[in-house]
Amino acid sequence: MGNLSSVARRLNSLNSTAIISSDANEILSADKIILPGVGHFQKAMKNIQSLHLEAALHEAVLVKKTPVLGICLGMQLMANSSEEGSVKGLGWFDAEVVKFEVEDKVNYKVPHIGWNSVAINKKSPIMNGILHEERFYFVHSYHIKMKNKQDILNETEYSYKFTSGIERENIFGVQYHPEKSHDAGNQFFKNFIAL
Repeated sequence: MGNLSSVARRLNSLNSTAIISSDANEILSADKIILPGVGHFQKAMKNIQSLHLEAALHEAVLVKKTPVLGICLGMQLMANSSEEGSVKGLGWFDAEVVKFEVEDKVNYKVPHIGWNSVAINKKSPIMNGILHEERFYFVHSYHIKMKNKQDILNETEYSYKFTSGIERENIFGVQYHPEKSHDAGNQFFKNFIAL
């Protein structure tokens, strides 16, 4: 859903071969997987289920340990559940997705749209060459709440501090959009390609 072609174009510009696919066999044979997405949590999970991709994703990511990157909604799908719908997520992280609840509605609009700083909470190969507090582009109304703080890769301030990046073993997720984040986004994708 959403940003498939812009992610593929960015990867292809970095001399990587990106294939947009909903074929379980292609997902199982991929060197790396990216779950992009802009849209509704429940609709996205129902799309994954109707395309019979959930089992292939679990096998690729949890059994074969294929590196996977979730972007925006793609990261949120890695949680157990979301306030945006009544379906279960992929459950790769002990987390839930909640809507932004800002008190100062004058200075903080929802959705959160635009450039914001990303703090790096732990050393990770996916953040190599990226400055602490580097600015990335965001577009979202929901964010992930992690139960296990050790899985938090990035945090960002928007009315309050929220998790903007997650990582455990071969699983990575970011709330921001590297494909819309110029040089920092290029570096981020280079790091993912090099994993």
